[in-house]
Amino acid sequence: MEHTVFSWGIVTFLLGTLGIGVWASKQIKGDSVNFLVAGRGLALPLAAATLMAQSIDSNATLGNTDLSAEFGFWAGAALPIGLSLCLFLTATFLAKPMNRMGLITIPDFYRVKYGRTVELIAACIMSVSFSFLLAGNLVAGGFMFQTFLGMSYVGGITLLATLVFAYTVSGGLFAVAYTDAIQILIALVGTLGLLVYVLVNFGLDIAPGTGPLAFEQLTLVSSGAAVNWASLLALGFGNMVAIDFMARIFAAESPETAQKACYVASAGTLIVGIPFSIIALSANSILEQAGVVAEGPVLFALLQNVVPPVLGLLVLAAILSASLSTADGAILGTSSVLAHNVFGIRHGATHGGGGDRLLIVTRLVAIVITLLGVFLGLRVPQTGVLLLLGFDLGFAGLVVPLLGGLFWERSTRQGALACIIAGSITRLTLFALVPTMFGIDNTLFHIPNALFTTDFDGFPTLISPIVGLVAFVVVSRQTYKPLTVEQPQAKLREKARAL
Repeated sequence: MEHTVFSWGIVTFLLGTLGIGVWASKQIKGDSVNFLVAGRGLALPLAAATLMAQSIDSNATLGNTDLSAEFGFWAGAALPIGLSLCLFLTATFLAKPMNRMGLITIPDFYRVKYGRTVELIAACIMSVSFSFLLAGNLVAGGFMFQTFLGMSYVGGITLLATLVFAYTVSGGLFAVAYTDAIQILIALVGTLGLLVYVLVNFGLDIAPGTGPLAFEQLTLVSSGAAVNWASLLALGFGNMVAIDFMARIFAAESPETAQKACYVASAGTLIVGIPFSIIALSANSILEQAGVVAEGPVLFALLQNVVPPVLGLLVLAAILSASLSTADGAILGTSSVLAHNVFGIRHGATHGGGGDRLLIVTRLVAIVITLLGVFLGLRVPQTGVLLLLGFDLGFAGLVVPLLGGLFWERSTRQGALACIIAGSITRLTLFALVPTMFGIDNTLFHIPNALFTTDFDGFPTLISPIVGLVAFVVVSRQTYKPLTVEQPQAKLREKARAL
């Protein structure tokens, strides 16, 4: 009976999501600006919902629960807290100026500030990192379909990818925004419902040294402090250069709306994410009382064996919503960056037979991106390595040039290039040398060596952006040339033409 409820409920949810996405395609009207940034017209409720949905992915829900259950509250809670921190900092410092610039994609900023070469390199790094992000969320969905629909893992990933591709490529950011609004409401109700059920029926049974007040998880390396801080900072800063995140900032109807939406989403991310960390602290005790051994994700075991079917279905829909809301943004964002910033197709360019060429090429590239996400998801069936590596790459080399370009007048093109190269190479090198990443075995690419052990885990995330920052400051200072009286106006005209 429970299996039937889960199966029909998930299928109904998926079909409903597809229907909303396809319906949203009516608002595209053949214009790439409508497709990529929803015509820059998202009002506060939609803007806040879609920003919140971008932050709440399978890592902040399913991964959060597994990490908290195994390593303690801060190991899992660092994920939603880091994403909430990113939204808060963006609201305070970035949302208004970034929205005001009228950009289409985040690499546009690097072109306007630093030139075409920096734009191209930044776009390539973002595309690679978001391919990992897409794959990580497909992995979570694949495991869910395998567990609750009886499908194979390959079939689950393929079905999910096909569904997300269909509604995303039809309705663009309009489809993403409308489906996100529904998905985030389901996530909110499902999460809070599960928390209330667990508290009322089981209470909290927190093992010593694992709860929210066990601050040694943030102060002692032996208790996972380096990994926990790495998770928090990678998301808190790395998400600032996330393709889909900034696309939502650009889509807000005004700078004020973008700022308010970020503040609302910051609070909402905590409201949805933290309960998963709290529930996880008692999960092992609850399963032991029920005589259940978790063979997969702890949360799946709870939903299958402890939670009433209707509530379990609602929570499953919440987790699936988190995966969908990030996967659709990853497909749309990566495809638009490749078409617009790598291939150099600008808004207004027409195809040979008419039509918006940027819109056409973005939709075609989305096919390749979706297939790449499926390939990576089958090659590395782990959400943690894929998702956090995506944010790590942005944190290592791209955040400093973004902040420096906005707030430090001495930043230069050469400094940005030095930062991107130094930070990214450092991060990728350490990724290959350290056997684990955020407590998860590195099965993607590891070079065995005696120098770096699991004790070094977490530090690569903290070291790489510092290397990039030093390179940025040193090289910028050496190459900075004060503008003459005539140069500022010429520079402004050049930026206007670049847009």
